[in-house]
Amino acid sequence: MDSVTQITLGAAVSVAVMGKRVPVWQSALWGAAAGTTPDLDVVVDFGDAILNMTRHRAESHALLFLTIASPVFAGLAAWLGKRPDLFKRWLLAFWLVFMTHVTVDYLTVYGTQLLQPFTDYPFGRGSIFIIDPLYTLPLLIGLFACLMSKSEKRFRFNTIGLTISSIYLIWGLGAQQYVESVARQSLPTTVSSESDILVTPSPLNSILWRVVATSPTHYYEGWYSLLDEEPVVYWTEHDRGATLIAKHSDHPGIASIQAFSHGFFRMRELDGDVYITDLRMGFEPAYFFNFNMGKPDENGSLDLERPSIQQGNRPNLETGLPWLWQRLTGQTTEPPPQS
Repeated sequence: MDSVTQITLGAAVSVAVMGKRVPVWQSALWGAAAGTTPDLDVVVDFGDAILNMTRHRAESHALLFLTIASPVFAGLAAWLGKRPDLFKRWLLAFWLVFMTHVTVDYLTVYGTQLLQPFTDYPFGRGSIFIIDPLYTLPLLIGLFACLMSKSEKRFRFNTIGLTISSIYLIWGLGAQQYVESVARQSLPTTVSSESDILVTPSPLNSILWRVVATSPTHYYEGWYSLLDEEPVVYWTEHDRGATLIAKHSDHPGIASIQAFSHGFFRMRELDGDVYITDLRMGFEPAYFFNFNMGKPDENGSLDLERPSIQQGNRPNLETGLPWLWQRLTGQTTEPPPQS
């Protein structure tokens, strides 16, 4: 999730656990700091755009390493607060802050390597968009009310915010399951009914969902709003670059994207350069994680020493946001062109 959400969630969880044992501002500050700590791995530059992508949410988001880090944070908080008797309570608070951080990250589509160092498999459910105000605002309002109130019952505000946001996460999981069932009933004939399909919410909401299915040679994009009159997904077909995939499948960077995206990727050749694109984030034809792998040599091989370069682009908000609203409300209009 985005930084604001993780900071707010960390603070809210810490306040809920510590209660009246320490000043509310203190537990909120510690929780906010711990809530954003796992995401500091973004400052590390691995010298390659694909590595920067696939190494984010790796060791810093591993259940084992975060569990090990929890007593370190707890000891520091207890020592600085001169309350060694609260070490166990701080330990519970920090552990829950870390666990809720990686839980909501797992529910996004990006991929979170929860079981490092045993496996680098990127777990990702994709039931909530990386920025969703309907999840964040209840947390933020509840926490703010708790911090500002002088009432003895101030902690109820924080609890209500956590409860509403948690219910929203459950709603997203249920909506995703329903949309997947609709999508599977209208799969293209070239896609196996046993194939994995990608079902993710569109930006800032959980009403309009984007669906992607793949065959060996093509990928298919469809949209479904929970407000649509008919339970049908209409698909657009796009070439996946099967020849390029077969030709360069042994390239480490391409193999990494294939694994990290769970197979939801495409390859293209433009102006002599080979590109690989993660199809999970963005929508046709604008994708954020689009990587230039360079020009093949005279033998048709890519330079293994050349770093990949990210050349993605975001959707045009001027045309994209009005279309998202129209499609969300059940109007079956074609996605706007992206320039």
